[in-house]
Amino acid sequence: MKTVVVFRIDRRSGVATYLQIVRQVEQALRMGALEEGDRLPTAAQVAAETKVNPNTTLKAYRELERAGLAEVRQGAGTFITRSLAPAQADADSPLRTSLAEWLEQARAQGLSGQEVDALFRSTYAAVYPPDADAG
Repeated sequence: MKTVVVFRIDRRSGVATYLQIVRQVEQALRMGALEEGDRLPTAAQVAAETKVNPNTTLKAYRELERAGLAEVRQGAGTFITRSLAPAQADADSPLRTSLAEWLEQARAQGLSGQEVDALFRSTYAAVYPPDADAG
């Protein structure tokens, strides 16, 4: 079993710290960076790396447990119980291949990673309006 998640906390985002942890775990699950059976870092490890109160991490882990994504094994740690990776995330999927080609084109045209991220976010917001996800 591996531990592969490193949390990045943005204290200026306006998003509760525990929710940032939950969302980062969910994103890692969607991308296949975390898989069923993987162990999450301990609350103490997260606190040491991010300067977040261990109770905040425990709150996030309880939320992941409620969502059926993780389970606490007494004395052993918190483990991922299922993946969120879509079938399209396979390395040879047509969608992933198209996205990789698009990213290569963006790089070839001189776009920085930040510019690509901004372009993606604005296009994503146009295709998936925030109010469409509510409900």
